[in-house]
Amino acid sequence: MKKVIPGAQSFSIHKSSEQAVLLCHGFNGTPQSMEALGEQFASLGYSVYAPRLAGHGTCPEDMECSTAEEWYQTLESAYLKLRARFQKVYVIGQSMGGSLTIKLASAYPDIDGIGLINAALEVPDYENIHGSDGYLEEGAPDIKNPNVKEIAYNRVPLHAIAELKKAMKEACVKLKTVSCPAVIFCSPEDHVVPAACSEKIYHMIASSIKEYILLPNSYHVASMDYDLNRIAEEANHFYARKTAHPAKRMSM
Repeated sequence: MKKVIPGAQSFSIHKSSEQAVLLCHGFNGTPQSMEALGEQFASLGYSVYAPRLAGHGTCPEDMECSTAEEWYQTLESAYLKLRARFQKVYVIGQSMGGSLTIKLASAYPDIDGIGLINAALEVPDYENIHGSDGYLEEGAPDIKNPNVKEIAYNRVPLHAIAELKKAMKEACVKLKTVSCPAVIFCSPEDHVVPAACSEKIYHMIASSIKEYILLPNSYHVASMDYDLNRIAEEANHFYARKTAHPAKRMSM
């Protein structure tokens, strides 16, 4: 494994001895994409941990050797460590991190609550990408705020894209077995993951306590975009209430 890119390493913030938020970044992202959001949760009194998924934040060659199962195991291991230390643990995943969070919630129904930010069940730009050899050139991360820069590879292995598809397919299968409280965040103007994915998740999960919140001023990487404070505040309110509410919907 190559050296971690400066700023892309896992991070933790200790604030509370009772409740923690576990943050999971997305495909080709790093914990850096969750750092500002983590700081917002820390300001609200949560301890925060964001692990770096295997193959991310070093070099594309490392990513070529990583698998969807390794990504999930990183998240699962982090959750179990926090579960042993904190009274309450909430898990928030973005994009592919949301896919992995769905799988985790299916396996551990005792999770106190999850948050899904533009969770990926499909990525249309990857649908016609096949094979496992070679690399695909990546464009700039999908962020509305021009002053924010995400650490990401400018090319990704086709093998990793195939593994991403496995993770998304598994998340689709697990949806009906998710029963913990869930708050679902969706950017209507997302150029990577269709908003229909968040709609599908909201309607298909078995959770009786769930909420759907639109992020009207963010693109795909909403944890770094204009609505990041809204994400932390709404999630905090939701986890504090733990009561069922009708979906919050805004006109598009």
